[in-house]
Amino acid sequence: MWNDIQTGNYEGMIAETVTIRGYNGDSIHAYYSRPLGEGPFPGIVLIPHMPGWDEFCREAARRFTQHGYAVMCPDIYCRVGHGKPEEVSAKAREAGGVPDESVMGDCEGAAEYLKDQAYSNGRVGVIGMCSGGRHAFMAGCKLDSFDAAIDCWGGGIYDEKTALDGKKYAAIDFAKDLSCPLLGIFGNDDAHPTPEEVNNLEEELKKLGKDYEFHRYDGAGHGIWYYHNAMYRQPQAMDSWEKAFAFFEKYLKE
Repeated sequence: MWNDIQTGNYEGMIAETVTIRGYNGDSIHAYYSRPLGEGPFPGIVLIPHMPGWDEFCREAARRFTQHGYAVMCPDIYCRVGHGKPEEVSAKAREAGGVPDESVMGDCEGAAEYLKDQAYSNGRVGVIGMCSGGRHAFMAGCKLDSFDAAIDCWGGGIYDEKTALDGKKYAAIDFAKDLSCPLLGIFGNDDAHPTPEEVNNLEEELKKLGKDYEFHRYDGAGHGIWYYHNAMYRQPQAMDSWEKAFAFFEKYLKE
């Protein structure tokens, strides 16, 4: 848990940019942080949010690594080009966003990379915030790679999308295929997703008999972990970080 570090223990990590195989066999960059030592360590795929493959994603990766996880954050926007995160994500928005198929392929490649390491314990979770939260939900439904999923204020679950093959769908359509426990973190003042959308999602998961737990916070809207802007809500953020740590501890370490 947060700040539960034993001061007499050794601590070390390595964090670097690596190249992995993503969707369609593409070579993509990923930010990779892991504890030093033999392990075994569980893995986490951290899906970037629409602000981009940014500094917050890197810091979040290292935060999980400090608590014993090997973390892979794939650059799902790399096919658009390179530059400052906000520039690249703006190009992605102008192009209509990153196809879900591409994101799922990149997540699958990241999970395989983590599991292939000698220090892996064989378990991998997935987490995302904002658009990455929606993608984390989809990854838990569409991929067999994950043992736990965390959706942080993922909006657009009910929005209609067009697949690369031309078929229409919404992320909620895949709820029936959710194959791992899901943790949801939401602010009750959020507009995307709205409290009503979160209610509907919870009702659907309950009806389907899925293993899930939602934590919903008054006085908080979207992006409550983003300490670098006005969205940040310190008490709600720290409580929900603890919930995330406990959730991954339960399903990835034990």
